[in-house]
This record gives sequence, structure tokens and C-alpha cells, in this order.
Amino acid sequence: MAKPNKKGPVKTVDIYCAKCKQQIFKYRKGGKGALVKCFKERIVHDFTEQPCICPNCGNQFARDVVIRGVPAFKIIGGKAYAK
Repeated sequence: MAKPNKKGPVKTVDIYCAKCKQQIFKYRKGGKGALVKCFKERIVHDFTEQPCICPNCGNQFARDVVIRGVPAFKIIGGKAYAK
């Protein structure tokens, strides 16, 4: 399978923890679909101290995975949302 485009989309979205509403990432998301995964190379600003853990409430919102040969965070359903 093809790797995702490195430059990616220009439009950024803010990703928040669903439990405490703390901002987690500023991310270059493509398309109109639901937030399923975040490629690490598309994250513009990371507000977390530990990967996949909310800095405010300590809730795990994602898993560290490799998708199509590229490191990414796979979002756990309902734990984070994009705005």
C-alpha cells in the first residue's frame, strides 16, 4: 500500500480529550471523516508529555501503531474528538 502524503493537507484541526476537554494535538487532517488515526508526521503541535496519555486527566486516548509503514496513533473510539 502507498504511504500517506508527507506534506499532507494544509487545514489543521484541534484534537481534544473527550473526558476533560484538554487540547491534545494540533493536526493536519485530510477529508471529512471521523478521527480514526493520527500520523505522527502530520502533528503540528503536541500538547502531551507522554504519548497517548492526556496531560490533564491521565486518560489513555490512543495506541502507538504502525500503519502502512508509517508511525501513527490509533484513536480509541470515543476517547478524543476533532474540532
